[in-house]
Amino acid sequence: MTSEDISKALGNVKYPGFSRDIISFGLVKACEIENDTAVVKIQIQTQDPKIPKKIFEDCHTILDPLMGDPAKVRIEIDVQNPTSTGETSTGASSLPGVKRIIAIGSGKGGVGKSTVSSNLAIALSKQGLKVGLLDCDLYGPSVPLMLGVPHHQPQADSQDRIIPIEAHGLKLMSMGFLLSDNSPVIVRGPLANRYTQQFLQQVAWGELDVLVLDLPPGTGDIQLTLVQTVSIDGAIIVTTPQEVAMIDARKAASMFAKVNVPILGFIENMSYFECDHGKRYHLFGEGGAQRECDRIKVPLLGQIPLEPIIGKRCDGGDPTALLSPSESKASAAFHNVAKTLLDHVSA
Repeated sequence: MTSEDISKALGNVKYPGFSRDIISFGLVKACEIENDTAVVKIQIQTQDPKIPKKIFEDCHTILDPLMGDPAKVRIEIDVQNPTSTGETSTGASSLPGVKRIIAIGSGKGGVGKSTVSSNLAIALSKQGLKVGLLDCDLYGPSVPLMLGVPHHQPQADSQDRIIPIEAHGLKLMSMGFLLSDNSPVIVRGPLANRYTQQFLQQVAWGELDVLVLDLPPGTGDIQLTLVQTVSIDGAIIVTTPQEVAMIDARKAASMFAKVNVPILGFIENMSYFECDHGKRYHLFGEGGAQRECDRIKVPLLGQIPLEPIIGKRCDGGDPTALLSPSESKASAAFHNVAKTLLDHVSA
């Protein structure tokens, strides 16, 4: 066995809770053969003791049969506390000129996460902040259509950085700007991660008070690439009230907790439908997000009502948050969430 053989074998050890391995995350600092013993040195920043324990056990599971004797495998794990200097557990750094980065995620698709992201970004902008919105869903980018710029193509500056598209006072970047309407994105995980890193680090964002990341649904490679690449100040989980959505929302919250990204709170979308006479109908159940917030002790940032105008305005590139709060209760809800977040993102 050589050190290269050991490193290749460790490519089968996944970071707990994710599909990506400890080699690609750069957690393995050394793989050596010393006196017929495989010595592996790993460095992790986490406060969850289950993570290093699981990695330790999985490394032995992979390497013990290869070396023929457990005594010939030595796994050294350096567990460090997460830093408090703007770095995440995987060594990410902040983006120049960007004061705060907020991720908006969901455990599943179909809960209106991109709708919430677009409207919340506009509502934050209406609070006087300089806001950017990055559509991180490479496979189903929807931000260009929702913001009314589906056919715009970004240019490059003198430093070969991508100049973001501007609409409704926001700076925007999305894979949708680089594709025609009918062109699918067919890329494997490593290339998708590379695109994600490029959209973060090679876009001329300029000076922003907050950059909103509209994450793809789920808890996969792209999400973990983001927290590896930049320091995320907090995450917002979007869900709908029913239990089937809450199951996946819990997974999303757990993912952020594992990589030491604080949960700012939940937003319950399609919370209820209110008739003209004022009676509310909870079409997808009631109270699901509030119960989960109570359980994990985070705030319920807002409940967005189900209004036909939301979908119509998003399809037309004119999001609901552009309306005054008196014209739409959904707009009022988005603006209330923005006010709640103002202290955090403007600090």
